[in-house]
Amino acid sequence: MAGAAGSPAGRGRLLLVAVLATFIAFLDGSIVTVALPAISAELGGGLPTQQWAVNAYLLTLGALILLAGSLSDSYGRLRILRLGLIGFGAASVACALAWSPGILILARALQGMAAALLVPGSLALITTAYQEPERSRAIGRWTAWTGTAVIVGPLAGGVLVDWVSWRLIFAVNVLPVAATLLLMAGLPENAVRRRTALDVPGALLAVAGLAGPVYALIEQERLGWAHPAVVVPLAAGVFALGLFVLREARTPVPTMPLSLFRARNFRYGNLVTAAAYAAISLASFALTVFIQEAGGYSAIEAGFASLPVPVAMLLLSTQFGKLAGRYGPRLFMTVGPLLCGAGFLLMLTVSPPLDFLTQLLPGLLLFSLGLSVMVAPLTSAVLGALREEEAGIGSAVNNAVARVAGLVAIALAGSISGGALDYPGFQRTALATAALLVAAGLIAAVGIRTPRIPAED
Repeated sequence: MAGAAGSPAGRGRLLLVAVLATFIAFLDGSIVTVALPAISAELGGGLPTQQWAVNAYLLTLGALILLAGSLSDSYGRLRILRLGLIGFGAASVACALAWSPGILILARALQGMAAALLVPGSLALITTAYQEPERSRAIGRWTAWTGTAVIVGPLAGGVLVDWVSWRLIFAVNVLPVAATLLLMAGLPENAVRRRTALDVPGALLAVAGLAGPVYALIEQERLGWAHPAVVVPLAAGVFALGLFVLREARTPVPTMPLSLFRARNFRYGNLVTAAAYAAISLASFALTVFIQEAGGYSAIEAGFASLPVPVAMLLLSTQFGKLAGRYGPRLFMTVGPLLCGAGFLLMLTVSPPLDFLTQLLPGLLLFSLGLSVMVAPLTSAVLGALREEEAGIGSAVNNAVARVAGLVAIALAGSISGGALDYPGFQRTALATAALLVAAGLIAAVGIRTPRIPAED
């Protein structure tokens, strides 16, 4: 990173830009969840509308983030970041004005496209500006402060939903977008670039390959597996995914370079990411809807109920990032998911009437601790396994894995819960979440290796 960005003050400013840009994408994910019952109540559609309000965003984000990583590496991370911010602000306004489920879902898909431009460049800014062990510490700070989006989101969302309207949860995105654009003014662009042609056909195959199965998984609960409207998109999507993998193996300009997976920690780190983030997304979706619809809590109360996770992330992630920089990521990536899984096993005791303090809070606290142990070491291990010029696409692949895993998990929420997030449905979902998290910890124990870490001066 050239110019002012090479100084400690310049690196600090880049870190702040990376935090804010990611904060915007995270804020949208966390603020939407508490509004799902209100959205479906006003626009109609029940659980499928709630699933699509989340998944339309995750679909385009997960599919296009790979292309965005290549754009970031080829044309400059700050430049692509600016485009993403402007697009995200415009799509947020469109979500706020939506008058039907279809319009909201379309606007959410556009919002996900813009968010895809934000995430890989943000982490790549940190990866290229810092070296180990400072990189792990910076990623720990990034993890901690972006976690504040998950604090602000549910609380602000709950207040806006209960006191004004769910529409304001989207309009509020304009404020951090404007602040980040102002902060980016005058920052020099990264000198390290990996110029490649863009794999647009690969990106389109990825979108088709994800959209078909996700549509089938959501709609099969209503139509059944044998219905043509389920079978055809499922088969077409699987076929498109197969073509996507074949293309990525053969094209000279892949959207997702398969060569990245030769790095052991990158390969196994993404397997951990898939299992862990499928669990996290499923848990967040199910818990927030369950608390409101089965437990009778308001949106504001649901926002307060989600506080243990981001508070723990804010307080502890930097420390665990430092420890991972010193001792390596394997221990933390193993213990963290196991603690998270144990937290959800504790929640299997839920029964009516819902008592948050005794039935949910102990499990949420244990889950929060485990998440704080895992996230920064996981990110550091995955990106630290790659060369500097691959940071953008590496970040994009890892984020795509996380978003796609969440996308599939939420699409399966109806099947896992039995069609409703009542008490039995939530118990089934909590058990599935715990199983995914235990799998993530076991994968880390077997696959992750501790790299050689330079001694501090």
